[in-house]
Amino acid sequence: MSIVTLVVDDEPIARRAIVRLLKADPEIALLDECGDGETAVQAIRRHAPDLVFLDVQMPALNGMDVVTAIGADHMPATVFVTAYEQYAVRAFEANAVDYLVKPFSRERFASTLLRVKQRLAAKNTAEQPPIARIMQALDSLSQRDNYLQRLPVRVDEHITFVNVDDIVWIKASGNTVLLHLADRVHEMRETMTVLASRLDPRHFARVHRSAIINTRRIQAIHPWFNGHHVVTMDTGQKLRMSRYQHEAFLRLVSTRDNRTSD
Repeated sequence: MSIVTLVVDDEPIARRAIVRLLKADPEIALLDECGDGETAVQAIRRHAPDLVFLDVQMPALNGMDVVTAIGADHMPATVFVTAYEQYAVRAFEANAVDYLVKPFSRERFASTLLRVKQRLAAKNTAEQPPIARIMQALDSLSQRDNYLQRLPVRVDEHITFVNVDDIVWIKASGNTVLLHLADRVHEMRETMTVLASRLDPRHFARVHRSAIINTRRIQAIHPWFNGHHVVTMDTGQKLRMSRYQHEAFLRLVSTRDNRTSD
């Protein structure tokens, strides 16, 4: 039985690469290829394909918009194609959603297609990922764009920008915060609470009411007195962790490490 497949991607090179690999598979019946979300919505409604390769990032209607327009209960089996960095697409892995990261290898494409075939062939449709999980994964990727990537700081008489990835830890200082980098410290007029809400919680954790750390810069965590712990950063800086933050913080670090090792 042929699997009727639609390819949706606004990048011609990526679209042709998927089409070429699909044409080499005798089980695939290529329906069409679309270069935008609006055309994709029309094709899905008109032809009801079994499988869609759907680009996440497209102008006008993106991948999430296409799913919304079709409706959760009417979407075919879907493989999301994305140019997001590897750590960003962990949202897909966490939700058991099929995806491809551009540029992808022939081997990666083959393993993804095999997994899709197995799901389509499964008699128990419950084995296929619920559409709610797909939407949750897409929303996680979209939410990433809302977090700060750079922070403006004043240096003498001008403003410069600090990449948040370069921050080792942040200290509260009244109505300002001190951004500790590996080789310097910048003062920024902002409250700790507001800044914490604008940083990606996958990478920044509040270990004390007056300290936020970049979890990617952790070197070690050691027990201390009375249920407290000490976090050693890769710069050698040691920070005391509140005992009230310890359990939640360890869950965050454990989740991050497990995903990194995948």
